[in-house]
Amino acid sequence: MAISAADVKQLREMTGVGMMDCKKALTENNGDIDAAVDWLRTRGLAKAAKKAGRVAAEGLVGVASDGARAAVVEVNSETDFVARNEDFQNLVSTIATLSLDADGNVEKLGGLDFPGTGRTVSEELVEAIGKIGENMTLRRTAAISVSDGVVGSYVHSAAAEGLGRIGVLVGLESTGDKAALSALGKQLAMHVAAASPSPLAITPDELDADFVAKEREVFKEQAIESGKPAEIAEKMVEGRMRKLYEEVCLLSQTFVIDGETKIADAIKAAEKDVGAPIKLTAFERFAIGEGIEKEESDFAAEVAATAGAS
Repeated sequence: MAISAADVKQLREMTGVGMMDCKKALTENNGDIDAAVDWLRTRGLAKAAKKAGRVAAEGLVGVASDGARAAVVEVNSETDFVARNEDFQNLVSTIATLSLDADGNVEKLGGLDFPGTGRTVSEELVEAIGKIGENMTLRRTAAISVSDGVVGSYVHSAAAEGLGRIGVLVGLESTGDKAALSALGKQLAMHVAAASPSPLAITPDELDADFVAKEREVFKEQAIESGKPAEIAEKMVEGRMRKLYEEVCLLSQTFVIDGETKIADAIKAAEKDVGAPIKLTAFERFAIGEGIEKEESDFAAEVAATAGAS
């Protein structure tokens, strides 16, 4: 029988399950909405939907590389405990490998076939929510490729091979020795993981225009409030902007490996071992849960509430 869009919408609102799963549930149950709800529940899908509103800010960052291309993905869970779960680790590892073919598009990644299941990545994630019992989200992915060179990678606080709390990719173009280039790529990726502040762009020209304008305005207000003459205030602003660029642009940062060399100079020095010019083309840094507003819990209040209820 034909399944109406209205019925699919109603079932989705009742369960929170995705439209394709709702349509399938209705098809399997001849359009009976109550039976479709039970069908979803028996497969853990409705159960997963109930957990979907809970904040997932833990989890794992996964990195996968294939020489001249690499990808990074963030899959969130509610607790760090799940990040130590072998099933969850295998899930994220497989998703990271699949992300090599997603071109940095998280929607595309979610729609790719998950090996050996007959389900998509998004559907497999819902399946895992039902099994493991926590909300999980496929939050983001990014990819870097080079025409001739390597994409270096590094994972910090590793829970397993290619999985950890911070994942970094660094693209290096060069016709030189790939082994030496890979060693440099890993060191640069380690720098990006550890640098404080974290780099926002390779050069000042690549910084977000809104960010630059906002910072310039702040420096301008500070200079005006200092009471300096206009021409002096303008010089103060330009000086502070130059310092900002040095702090947040990767090529201008001080290499954490030796604590004294600028990244641009370290790359130039490495050209001797590589045997050819090197160009840093791109970088990506994912830290688990960054930017997610986490729920703050008052443990004492929870204990008191529990005691009062007993």
